[in-house]
Amino acid sequence: MSEAPVLTPVLTDIWDAERSWKLATYEARGGYAALDIAFAMAPDDVVAAVKDSGLRGRGGAGFPTGMKWSFIPQDPATEAGAKPKYLVVNADESEPGTCKDTPLMMGNPHVLVEGVILSSYAIRAHKAFIYVRGEILHVIRRVQAAVAEAYAAGHLGTNIHGSGYDLDIVVHAGSGAYICGEETALLEGLEGRRGQPRLRPPFPAVAGLYASPTVINNVESIASVPAIVRHGAAWFASMGTEKSKGHGIFSLSGHVERPGQYEAPLGVTLRQLLDLAGGVRRGHELKFWTPGGSSTPLLTAEHLDVPLDFEGVGAVGSMLGTRALQIFDETVCVVRAVLRWTEFYKHESCGKCTPCREGTWWLVQALTRLERGQGTEADLDQLLDQCDNILGRSFCALGDGATSPVSSSIQHFREEYLAHLAHGGCPFDPRRSTAWAGQEVSA
Repeated sequence: MSEAPVLTPVLTDIWDAERSWKLATYEARGGYAALDIAFAMAPDDVVAAVKDSGLRGRGGAGFPTGMKWSFIPQDPATEAGAKPKYLVVNADESEPGTCKDTPLMMGNPHVLVEGVILSSYAIRAHKAFIYVRGEILHVIRRVQAAVAEAYAAGHLGTNIHGSGYDLDIVVHAGSGAYICGEETALLEGLEGRRGQPRLRPPFPAVAGLYASPTVINNVESIASVPAIVRHGAAWFASMGTEKSKGHGIFSLSGHVERPGQYEAPLGVTLRQLLDLAGGVRRGHELKFWTPGGSSTPLLTAEHLDVPLDFEGVGAVGSMLGTRALQIFDETVCVVRAVLRWTEFYKHESCGKCTPCREGTWWLVQALTRLERGQGTEADLDQLLDQCDNILGRSFCALGDGATSPVSSSIQHFREEYLAHLAHGGCPFDPRRSTAWAGQEVSA
């Protein structure tokens, strides 16, 4: 095994402190000190610092954060520039396997609040919204309490720290829809309508929330801003890789000895992270894994040393996504796992476009038959054809994401699909006296 990397506890550094979520604990570790640093700078200089840091969106897309902020029109002579600006934090964490934003908001909500203040100041917004998934009520209450503490301490409200800058934050509970992780569907939900993606253009930077210029960023993206302001862009850019800079929270779950959150520089490998997590569970070996949740193409043990950055993962045909590393050992049926994920996407499709609404339904039908061992090898090609008819043709990325586990699993585990067909069902079913190890299966 390779030498374990040095972890970079920045966002997670306070998690082990007693009552880490309280204002006093956060301030004792330098919390909210970045506000005075930023208020001594022009808003454009804060945007420039985030640009120079190389921070890319931590919600999955990886778009440069500072560049996204610079798209907000600031010329008051223009109609868009004269309208109020809004910052919206996407805390609707819903991707299967993704579990970084929820513990971050539970363990250190004030770093998010401080990040919201800094980011709002940078884009000249005076109203910000934190859109939290409705089912995680404990997180909603914790973030609301942190916002209330910040108001009481003078970090929010009017004339913050005597700077003349005003800001109000609203913590909004969503209605629990996976589709609202898509930024324009989130805006629809925030405005009180059914969560469905909007047609673009216009883009949110020009006509977002209430038809006004809006920046929408992930929790971890916004929470990374205070450290950048405090320590400087060069400090953040010194970590990670050339094009994927900084640190990030990697969520290891599934068949590992010590699942959890591991904050490390981008570019770390799964082999290194498994070292930290105690390896795959005792007596078993890695079969397949997801680099960024179930909507990213599957990878296998041959990809253990792929750098976990946007370029490295993309080079092997997958996506870094939300860094949700779901680990599966040899006891898992890949066909059944993909079927379960596809059932989720079928259920969560908003129904707005035909390729996703109808396509995910048909994917489930085809996978169900294959998992039961019904059909022929030609059905695999038909399944890939269905994926091809969805990919790039759906209204938003949900349809594209639904095809990723299907097509990648056939690419890497076609023989396992054929084993289901050859033996009339799943070789992993304990009710059948079969054993699948990538070899011939006897019923």
